[in-house]
Amino acid sequence: MVTLEEISRLLYGAGEEMPGWQGTQEDLISLAAKAFPGKAFCVVQQWILINLTVNSDEKEKLSGLGLLPATLFAHEIVLDSKGRFQPSMWVRSNFGVSFTEGCMFETNSTVYLLLGAGQRKEASIAAAFSMKAG
Repeated sequence: MVTLEEISRLLYGAGEEMPGWQGTQEDLISLAAKAFPGKAFCVVQQWILINLTVNSDEKEKLSGLGLLPATLFAHEIVLDSKGRFQPSMWVRSNFGVSFTEGCMFETNSTVYLLLGAGQRKEASIAAAFSMKAG
C-alpha cells in the first residue's frame, strides 16, 4: 500500500535538478513537430521525470513491450495539442518509450514537452501510478 508520505515525497521532496527546454514554447513545439510529426503533444512545466524502481523481471517485461521504466508527472499543463487537458491542470503520463533532447518525454500516444526546469526522482510503480485524475 502506498502511503501519503511516499506521495508527498514524490511530489514535493528534493530531486535531481534538470534543465528542460530553456527556449521559447514555440521553438520547443517546432522541434517536437520535426522529431515526432503528427504526434499529439502536451507542453508542461514544473515537471518530474520519475524513474521507476523495478525488479529485473519487471524491467525485462517493460523492455519487451518497448517501454522505459519511467513516467512523467507535471504540476502544470501549459498547452495540449488535442485539447484533452485544460491549462493549469496536472498530468501523469503512462510509461515512456523515449526521452529525447532532455526536453521531450514520449509515450505511445503523446510527446510531453518539458518547458523550463524540472526534477528527476525515483519512485515505486505503485506510488507513481497511484495519482489519477477524476
